[in-house]
Amino acid sequence: MRFPTVFIDGDQGTTGLQIHDRLRGRTDLRLVTLPPDERKDAARRAQAINECDVAILCLPDAAAREAVGFIRNSDVRVIDASSAHRTQPGWVYGLPELAEGQARDIARARRVTNPGCYPTGAIALLRPLVEARLLPRDYPVTIHAISGYSGGGRSAIDEFESNEAAVAAPFKVYGLALEHKHTPEIQLHAGLAHRPFFVPAYGAYRQGIVLTVPIELRLLAPGVDGERLHACLAAHYAGARYVEVMPLADARAMAHLDPQALNGTNDLRLSVFANAERGQVLLSAVFDNLGKGASGAAVQNLDLMLAH
Repeated sequence: MRFPTVFIDGDQGTTGLQIHDRLRGRTDLRLVTLPPDERKDAARRAQAINECDVAILCLPDAAAREAVGFIRNSDVRVIDASSAHRTQPGWVYGLPELAEGQARDIARARRVTNPGCYPTGAIALLRPLVEARLLPRDYPVTIHAISGYSGGGRSAIDEFESNEAAVAAPFKVYGLALEHKHTPEIQLHAGLAHRPFFVPAYGAYRQGIVLTVPIELRLLAPGVDGERLHACLAAHYAGARYVEVMPLADARAMAHLDPQALNGTNDLRLSVFANAERGQVLLSAVFDNLGKGASGAAVQNLDLMLAH
């Protein structure tokens, strides 16, 4: 029996290592990696890509585009974990829970672009509400998110884990030029008419994300409140294996959100916190930036593609 071959191009980066760990020991596929002296050899990489069934690209954007350009074998399927193709036509967005039929589209696709970590939480919260017309497409969306420092890749990990001054800083807001590369991805796949205001940050812990979106009920249609927003999310994700919408009663009992609560999993937990008296709602997403936000999502997409 022939097992499908999976080649990870860039398996020494943060995401690549995590994917490798998740696939190691699988008996339903053959995992292909290159020895250290061949990892930067363009000809050897091109050969490996064209000889595999599925190539998973864990590379900087330019290198990911280069890798796609290597492909001559039309049977090769690709999962790109970089941000190079997330807003490009011809690529299927790799968030299976995005909409009805999305998992089917991923399963059939030749080219899948893995979502970014922050966009996974933001889009999961916003897209169902926009599609249900509970949140206007032109709503002035603001997103605040805190990630573990591993979200910055190897350079951020080295900085936080080897630099005493960096570790001493418990919280770093970045993206102050308001040009974060995830913003167009969020706008497109959430269905927003305008660019959202996105404020990312790193905390002095390794992995895990808390992402929040504040909603002013006075800007929504009459009768739209926290309960209706919650009901929409709960209905959209009913039966989703990896997405949980926390019951409103449980959310009311919460005093804080822990970004590390789902570390090591591919789970995504969505919550709605409502204050009817003040006319305000806070949407939140908690997940592992290395799980559902990266390697876990890639493996989920791979499993869909291999099953087709």
